[in-house]
Amino acid sequence: MALSEATQEAVWLKVFLCELGEMASDEAVKIYEDNQGSIALAKNPQFHKRTKHIDIRYHFVREKVEDGQVVLQYVSTTDMLADMMTKAITAVQFQVLRSKLGIQGYRYDLHSVGPQSFLC
Repeated sequence: MALSEATQEAVWLKVFLCELGEMASDEAVKIYEDNQGSIALAKNPQFHKRTKHIDIRYHFVREKVEDGQVVLQYVSTTDMLADMMTKAITAVQFQVLRSKLGIQGYRYDLHSVGPQSFLC
């Protein structure tokens, strides 16, 4: 479900960036996915009895992968940057993901701040 929506957004953004001249029309958009089953279904061009029940949205993703408009790449859940905004993670994992985004933290000691430090 989320992969289908991400693919729709990626295709729309690609068309937009191509119109602005910021992206080549033959360049594929890379989508990072942590669900290996979704990637396998999207990359498999054959239809089987087991895949007959699959929602039509996955066929859209499969079509875009076959056309070369979208490339799906697996990223483990622990390395998925979007998870820091959507899932409960440990402080250590938060710091690792934050550093991958290029965001630095700062240390603020509440005990050293007193009323006199705000006076000019």
